[in-house]
Amino acid sequence: MPNTPTPGARARARIEVTAAIKDEARRQLAAEGAPKLSLRAVARELGMVSSAVYRYFPSRDDLLTALIIDAYNSLGEAVEAAHGSVADSGPLRRWTATCEAVRAWGLAHPHEYALIYGSPVPGYTAPQTTIPAAGRVGLLLIAIVRDAHQGLGVAKPRLAAELRPEAVRMAADLAPDLPPEVVATLVAAWAQLFGLVGFEVFGQFHRIVEDREPFFRQAVTELAHNVGLVYPQKGRATTPRPGSATAGEGGEPGS
Repeated sequence: MPNTPTPGARARARIEVTAAIKDEARRQLAAEGAPKLSLRAVARELGMVSSAVYRYFPSRDDLLTALIIDAYNSLGEAVEAAHGSVADSGPLRRWTATCEAVRAWGLAHPHEYALIYGSPVPGYTAPQTTIPAAGRVGLLLIAIVRDAHQGLGVAKPRLAAELRPEAVRMAADLAPDLPPEVVATLVAAWAQLFGLVGFEVFGQFHRIVEDREPFFRQAVTELAHNVGLVYPQKGRATTPRPGSATAGEGGEPGS
């Protein structure tokens, strides 16, 4: 029959409606917050009956999951693009570019950042399907640190004896080819990175840190030092701290 939509047309229509539902849901997130997200409210704003929206997203949690995956992937794409632009540089430059991209994305997408790194949504538990998207930034940080430790043979961070069993477990789960000392320090640096960005996104630095870009750069360089990405010059027994006379580009090979 000539008026019957082709499979391609139906697929395109479904993509368009799905995008419209998610766009309206993001608008509601920005206005009301994730706990108040409602499929009925989304349907009402789009001029759809609620039963039609349920054909695309059977529940509020399904819609939240789709938004969370989209947010993680958007962040991951931005970070990977930034890293790709300096992929031929040394580990410190790659680390800094990656961290700066996280900050830039968070500031540009505060509501999406709040959805994935803010307060948990009451009654919602993220399913396993969110893990691949959520892991993109962490996997890139692991790759940067792995290249540095395997290619340049830098010193391992110190590790408290009481933390070793947990560090061994984390290394086995996250990066079996890296020493437990490195993995434990990297996990701490990953958490501190998102804490720094979260403080800025959520206004916690108000009237405390005014010039935030150099503050952030100094902080993530310190994190780089912690995981071994700032190197001592020949003949020096210790790694120079960021901001010292011997730190920075002169102290990092291949930057």
